[in-house]
Amino acid sequence: MDNEIQLISDGDGLAVIGNAADVERFLVSEGLSPKDRKPKRLKSVFGTGAAAAQAGSDVAANSAFWVKLTKESAQRVQKFGLMESKTPGISHAMVGKPGSIKNWLQVDKGAGSFLTNPARLAGAAGLMAQLSMQQTMDEITDYLAVIDEKVTDVLRAQEDRALAEMVGVELVIGEAMTIREQVGRVSEITWSKAQSTSETLATTQAYALRRLDALAEKMERKTKVADLVEAAKEAESKAAEWLAVLARCFQLQDAIAVLELDRVLDAAPEELDRHRIGIRIARQNRLDLISQSTERLLARMNAAAGEANAKVLLHPTKSPAIVQSSNHVVNGIHGLHGRLGIESGSRSSEARRWAVAAAEVRDKALETGAKGVGAAKSLGNETLDRARTTTGRLSSGIVERVRRRGGGGDEEERDEES
Repeated sequence: MDNEIQLISDGDGLAVIGNAADVERFLVSEGLSPKDRKPKRLKSVFGTGAAAAQAGSDVAANSAFWVKLTKESAQRVQKFGLMESKTPGISHAMVGKPGSIKNWLQVDKGAGSFLTNPARLAGAAGLMAQLSMQQTMDEITDYLAVIDEKVTDVLRAQEDRALAEMVGVELVIGEAMTIREQVGRVSEITWSKAQSTSETLATTQAYALRRLDALAEKMERKTKVADLVEAAKEAESKAAEWLAVLARCFQLQDAIAVLELDRVLDAAPEELDRHRIGIRIARQNRLDLISQSTERLLARMNAAAGEANAKVLLHPTKSPAIVQSSNHVVNGIHGLHGRLGIESGSRSSEARRWAVAAAEVRDKALETGAKGVGAAKSLGNETLDRARTTTGRLSSGIVERVRRRGGGGDEEERDEES
């Protein structure tokens, strides 16, 4: 079968390797070429880095592309029957497209150059992990584009040492990435500089998470609408800043992981698979921590919006303000979640209008009143029936007693006559 291409997936992304024209046709026909981001050439992204060298000439060629998988695209790819390889977390398949057949079909013959060489497959897996993190880094850059200057000002204004040092960390990691792109590898000297920044980033991330938790706790303690207004406004002004700090931390931590994989491939390639899996687990742990704190704040802001809408009649101006501030925070959280691949909870709330709330109260009052009238009428009729029944019984009793008394008088008269 002609037009054969190789598919390699690590769950996050898909590498498509083959003739350039065939690869392009495959990506388009399967809907795997996103409109906002073009597929990346595996070589062009990182030059002649250690991962590309380890992966071999197939990756170095322009016919090797990588695309990030979504839930939908991952399901479409599964129809090709990707099978697990000996490299942990990596699945593969060979597909082809006969001349008169529109659909791409799985090819049973031939294992493909990657699949017969574990070292090259491991190198490709390492490169794919780097590409996945680079994609997230690019998306975070987009997320920070609007508020970058504001966040930098926030970091510089902080007295906390870890936050103040984060600006310097950016410069160190940026320099290491530049050297890597120019030299094609991460030397021991370059890695020693970048490695020393990990502790600062971890401390900064923990600090930002605590600040978000503090905002959620403050919202939880407020019950009065006036207090909620103040707390919601504070969350609106502060949450975006700390979310951006978290995004920047995650971006820089991904950059360190990219450098780390290159360093392992250069110094100890036999440890690549174990190190790649370790980085994946550590990255997921960071995502879980971010998800826990942001979901808590998300739930608290949505709850505040619900409470505000319930009290809009008593507070027609303050309640919409709470909803507006809540939505601002909620949208910011969803924006970060989307960039990091975290599934979000409830979306933003709609401010309840005073007139609508008043109409609902009126309708409920009328409904309740109608039920009350019906109940009163029913009770009145029931009471009247009972009264009539009681009156009838009284009347019957009196007549009976009179009758008995009348009967007794006749007997006395008869006794006297006798």
